[in-house]
Amino acid sequence: MTLSATGSELRVTVLQRDGREALIYFGGNAEDVTASLPELASSFPHHSIYLMHYRGYGGSAGKPTEAGLFADALALFDSVKAEHEDVVVVGRSLGSGVATYLASQRPVARLVLVTPFDSIVAVARQQFGWLPVQWLLRDRFESTRYAPEVSAPTLLIAAEHDEIIPTANSKKLLSSFKPGVAALKIVPDAGHNTISMSPDYRRYLSELEPGER
Repeated sequence: MTLSATGSELRVTVLQRDGREALIYFGGNAEDVTASLPELASSFPHHSIYLMHYRGYGGSAGKPTEAGLFADALALFDSVKAEHEDVVVVGRSLGSGVATYLASQRPVARLVLVTPFDSIVAVARQQFGWLPVQWLLRDRFESTRYAPEVSAPTLLIAAEHDEIIPTANSKKLLSSFKPGVAALKIVPDAGHNTISMSPDYRRYLSELEPGER
């Protein structure tokens, strides 16, 4: 599928299924999102699945920027929502920032954030505390700014030993949602790039699948 609503030719990998439910996936930085398709297809067997290839990656044109990715996310959701009644949104790592923004602007059925952060600036400040990162980073992905506007049931899934995004940042994001909207699951003995290999991660995803209607 090609999406061109925002002026850039974007590639979207699609697994089409019969039914009214769909899932949109936003991956991590430079992630080959097609690698996540088997896991998502297994965990959500009743959903059509749409995986966005960010600008500049996977055959999509353009340069990835925060504003551009946000606009692309809105355009993809609107396209998918026109064909499906319920749309689940999953965002991993960088994609959690895109997904949180989208859920603050559109009526998503459910939001799932994997290894999520509060903001890129906050994470970078911990990694590179000696640099004035708040002045150097143009794209901030401030999920804590958008989380209070999310009303969809939200699940945050963090890795216990995440070496990129500490669980403290995920917990900070959790506290930004309105009471009762979001919950946090921590996958034990998992790292940032190995979380999807854990049976606990797969179980948390599968528990979201409502079963055949």
